[in-house]
Amino acid sequence: MSRIRVAVLFGGRSGEHEVSCVSARHVAAAFDPNVYEVVPVGITREGRWLLPATSRRVLQGGPLEIPEAAFEAVGQPVSLAPREGEGAGLGVDVVFPVLHGPYGEDGTVQGLLDMAGIPYVGSGVLGSALGMDKEKMKRMFRDHGLPVGGFMAIRAHEWAEGPAGVAGVAAAMGFPCFVKPANLGSSVGVSKCQDHEGLVAGIEEALRHDRKVMVEEAIPGREIEVAVLGNDDPEASVPGEVVPGREFYDYAAKYLDGSSRILIPADLPPAVVEELRVLAVAAFHAVDAAGMARVDFFYDEGGRGVVLNEINTIPGFTEISMFPKLWAASGLPYPRLLDRLVELAFERHHRRPRPEAVAASWVTDALPPAGG
Repeated sequence: MSRIRVAVLFGGRSGEHEVSCVSARHVAAAFDPNVYEVVPVGITREGRWLLPATSRRVLQGGPLEIPEAAFEAVGQPVSLAPREGEGAGLGVDVVFPVLHGPYGEDGTVQGLLDMAGIPYVGSGVLGSALGMDKEKMKRMFRDHGLPVGGFMAIRAHEWAEGPAGVAGVAAAMGFPCFVKPANLGSSVGVSKCQDHEGLVAGIEEALRHDRKVMVEEAIPGREIEVAVLGNDDPEASVPGEVVPGREFYDYAAKYLDGSSRILIPADLPPAVVEELRVLAVAAFHAVDAAGMARVDFFYDEGGRGVVLNEINTIPGFTEISMFPKLWAASGLPYPRLLDRLVELAFERHHRRPRPEAVAASWVTDALPPAGG
């Protein structure tokens, strides 16, 4: 029996490029070589796609960023055509996108793969897009009756037209508050604002990363995360707790200084654990996610209780990432987790309507006769 050829997409054009490279290294190394043939495909910050040989060298060590010099010019674009497809593609059976942030987690790559008819791990176009855009995500949560904190969105043109007025409206959220890019993750560009001056600086910093930013109410309490796995009938992991080593869980606290601690399972009352797991699955359904997601909460003990923060449809897969750690603590070790994600990718792909099944007969009926 031939091995499953799985393309691991990594790098990309977002501010989470380095995190993606680290995630991909761990994913590629964890696949059982007796079952899978890993085909790494790196993407530079400029959007150039690398051939597997070069991509493999990037994953084996060295800098976390894919250098533009690694791009190999070829006579034709790299193709991820299915194995049974025609042409000189890579002939992969399934794609595992480990592309965090825009141009990878937002539905763009997912749409490309749908058009090509290739199975892939994770959410489809809609679930990915909603999970990436924090404003639309929170609106979906709110419309589904899920507990979320206060928020407002500010667009670049609104800020340019009247920054003083916009900042005044945003200040109604109260201090402290958080400002972040609406379409980015890994806490890139996030600021905790203590006053009006800090709010203005935070908005300007976030606008460096995105054309739309979020101003969010600061929710007191513990930071709790739950992993979700499945398609139509997903399951939730045990909850874990993040104890930031800094004032809040920013990029440096996550990846650079090692000051934060992760507690799995989180020390919580059984009723709260059950509530978190139920809400995690509800959030997964609310944005039409599939395959995998990590859902983040605040738990204000003795106050507001559980408050839903956000969902991540392509969570980190580094050695310190919560998603694989939560499933390991729930009885699903890393290699088996990857097996399950590939199984879910095939399951979702095979359940999609085929073009011939949805063809509209009236189109052909309306065409003129051949030669007419």
